[in-house]
Amino acid sequence: MNKVFQSMRIAFRALRVNKLRSALTMLGIIIGVGAVIAMVSVGSGATDRIHQQIASIGSNVIIVQPGSQNTGGVRSGNGNSQTLTEDDARAIGEECPDVIYASPIQQNQQQVVYGSNNWGTRIYGVSPDYLTIRDIRIEEGEPFTSDDVKSTNKVALLGKTVVDNLFAGEDPIGKTIRVRKVPFTVVGTLVSKGQNSSGQDQDDLIIMPITTAKKKVMGGGRANNWQQIGQIMVQARDGRNANAMDEIEALLRQRHRLQATEDNDFQVRSLEEMAAAQEQATQIMGLLLASIASVSLIVGGIGIMNIMLVSVTERTKEIGLRQAVGAKTNDILSQFLVEAVTLSLLGGCLGIAMGVLASLGISYFAGWNTLVSLPSILAAFFFSALVGVFFGFYPARKAAFLDPIEALRYE
Repeated sequence: MNKVFQSMRIAFRALRVNKLRSALTMLGIIIGVGAVIAMVSVGSGATDRIHQQIASIGSNVIIVQPGSQNTGGVRSGNGNSQTLTEDDARAIGEECPDVIYASPIQQNQQQVVYGSNNWGTRIYGVSPDYLTIRDIRIEEGEPFTSDDVKSTNKVALLGKTVVDNLFAGEDPIGKTIRVRKVPFTVVGTLVSKGQNSSGQDQDDLIIMPITTAKKKVMGGGRANNWQQIGQIMVQARDGRNANAMDEIEALLRQRHRLQATEDNDFQVRSLEEMAAAQEQATQIMGLLLASIASVSLIVGGIGIMNIMLVSVTERTKEIGLRQAVGAKTNDILSQFLVEAVTLSLLGGCLGIAMGVLASLGISYFAGWNTLVSLPSILAAFFFSALVGVFFGFYPARKAAFLDPIEALRYE
């Protein structure tokens, strides 16, 4: 242990003799480690954002959307046909054992007016179960009920963005807003959810009973399309997503009277599967960016090898003197190896500081989520030490095996 500390003291003394050269040698390691930490933090931030998005959507969520239809040989695209109904949603909730809740959804964009203020926002017509499925909580007031849906009551729940733009600090509970000139009573406001992974504001919405939305706001009161809806949102039992999706598919095929040879006229998709695929893509991109940034570490390691070879040449006579007074091969090897590792570790520490600052800068100026984790810092530190050992070994070995007589004669 004493020899290690002695080698470290000699290493620091040698590095101080050529401060500028040592600093320039460390630059490659500094940039490499900093770039790796910054890229990993961007990838980790994106993954964390996806996890938050899954939490904001709700757990075990399944989306049922209209599919395509074949009419006279012409197939419409997915989502362009009206193939789902409120009865489908009701049947899914009642007849699928692995489904807890199912809510029909109809939405569109409308202009909302309160007093002299107006705001364009998304209108969601849903059942009360939608709030539970999406884990939407009431901040003030109370949610609407199944009786409100049955009675087509004109009540509404407002997201924070709508409240801020219409009421400007005024308490909205009990106030009357107008949607397409139809008066609605505000019965509650929603807890903020922020933006989703696509940057969409999840608080810019109004939620109301689906019957009211379709009949009073969205023009869905005609007999031929009164039952039709845009999609169905389902919550499955924990760990039963796959079973629930199979049950939903079998039930809807039966209800839509589809033959065995016919394709589904609907789509059943698990949001968790979609999020998992997105997370995997994000992780792959993060690894790719980190791999590209790691090239700088290799360049820095080559720089260390180059400088250490120069150092061996410059100190050939010193090596010969040390060998003459009894220094062993391992002593010379460890001295130069410690110098290389010291250069690399100092560069690694400065690179870690640069990477953390770069991550904070990316988050502040670019608005991207970044997450600097302790494992990534430790990995960068360990890798920088490994670079020092790998690229410093050859110069150290060359120094250790110099012929003492030839070394003493070197001018």
